Amino acid sequence: MANWIIELAYGEVLSRDKLDLKTRQIATVAVLTAMGTAPLQLKAHIGGALNVGCTQEEIVEVIVQMAVYAGFPAALNGISAAKEVFQNREES
Repeated sequence: MANWIIELAYGEVLSRDKLDLKTRQIATVAVLTAMGTAPLQLKAHIGGALNVGCTQEEIVEVIVQMAVYAGFPAALNGISAAKEVFQNREES
């Protein structure tokens, strides 16, 4: 399963040149927040978004926007995940 994920996500999708990595990470944070069922992946992609140049403020804004479309519980969980990632980065 891991090989399929890597081949599809990195080999087929992320290697496309129509979106930059920052835009891809913002979209990924948005959809994982909206899904509300993948907290570990959301935290990983929040870290990835920071790695490709997203600011903490941009990440929080995209999560807040998800409250309108995915509901407040999903957005609150997303904010909690972001806070954890931000704190872990500050500590290391």
